[in-house]
Amino acid sequence: MKTYARALTLLVALLPVAPASADWPQFRGVNRDAQSAEKGLLQQWPAGGPKLAWQASGLGGGYSSVSIQNGRLFTMGDIGDDQFVIALSLDTKAILWKTKIGPAWTDDRYAGPRGTPTADGAVIYAIGTEGDLVALEAATGKVRWRKSLPGDFGGSVMSGWKWAESPLVDGDRLVVTPGSANALLVCLDKATGKEIWRTQAGEMGAQGRDGAGYSSVVVSNGAGVKQYVQLLGRGVVGVRASDGKFLWNYNKVANNTANISTPLVSGDFVFAATGYQTGSGLVKLTKAGEGVVATEQYFLDARTFQNHHGGMVLVGGHIYAGQGHRMGLPICIELTTGRKVWGGDIRNEGKGSAAIVYADSHLVFRYENGVVVLIEATPTGYKEKGTFEIPNASPLNWPYPAIADGKLFLRDQDRLLVYDIKAAGPAKSTDEAPDSTRD
Repeated sequence: MKTYARALTLLVALLPVAPASADWPQFRGVNRDAQSAEKGLLQQWPAGGPKLAWQASGLGGGYSSVSIQNGRLFTMGDIGDDQFVIALSLDTKAILWKTKIGPAWTDDRYAGPRGTPTADGAVIYAIGTEGDLVALEAATGKVRWRKSLPGDFGGSVMSGWKWAESPLVDGDRLVVTPGSANALLVCLDKATGKEIWRTQAGEMGAQGRDGAGYSSVVVSNGAGVKQYVQLLGRGVVGVRASDGKFLWNYNKVANNTANISTPLVSGDFVFAATGYQTGSGLVKLTKAGEGVVATEQYFLDARTFQNHHGGMVLVGGHIYAGQGHRMGLPICIELTTGRKVWGGDIRNEGKGSAAIVYADSHLVFRYENGVVVLIEATPTGYKEKGTFEIPNASPLNWPYPAIADGKLFLRDQDRLLVYDIKAAGPAKSTDEAPDSTRD
């Protein structure tokens, strides 16, 4: 009996541990699909929106979202002449450390970091706008190793808005996108930074431009082959996870300026969309000998559906997103057919692109003008369930929202605003932490 008990204890210890509901460890959440598994959230916001639980400052400039793990929040920001990865305590609301990873980006009206750090236990991974890839100790911010996407892999970005990727951790591996012909994607040992494989680019098509786009890698098991799917300057690609072999490319959704939104994966399907009057499309993956073929199922022109930036969510076989270039007109599309179920012309108080997240049967649309809208995720029609405006919002409210531990986290340049969205009742508002900017 004791032997059985010891064996059972060992088995339990070896099982993978799911992230706690208090965690949002990477860009677009646990599974990179912009979905939270939390329940018991407000199904209708009160007038003026949910309570502001607390806020902090000192995060610098930029458009990075946040990752949350083990009571710490991680983000990126430009402060002075430097770009930092920043850790903040959710308990004290104070900044725990700031680690410089490269120079600030100051020569563009849209300047500032866009990538979100990836939290993986004791280590944080991040990519700066100059392509500086770093592995940092979560507790202290100390650099464990670093690489340069342009310097080490000949990487480049399709246009002038620099790197915006959030690194993907997959088991003991780290996958990133230099975007060069001989290192389209690169897989590294996450502990050491040592290269495991790199992808040699295949035929990419004529649309778009060479180089990395502004998206982040997701995992697919389409056609029974584990692969990494990424949107680059020349469109969507699939790369075999085991050895980095280039499998397929879907060029039709590429534009010449900026390919941004992370693709959606579902079984054998991959859906991708870009802005700049391009459109969106669905491909089906099938096995073909040692490779995989991507066959277009449909293409939607820009008038029907394009997503500039802000992303898309797939719930119950339906895609929810903001339609339009630099517009966030709510829309619902059936994934397998491309049929518009509702929306595409619905206007609310939000203006500009909408960054979205899903939790507990509802969508949060965070608009460029600082308006935040709660919308029920249902194919039966557009159902708005509340709205509020971020106080003193910056002109470009672009960072993706995050949901963790009953809270809605909104980064707005130097500030972090945290709203209580638990149905049991909002927490009391607190003043901004007076020491939230200390090192």
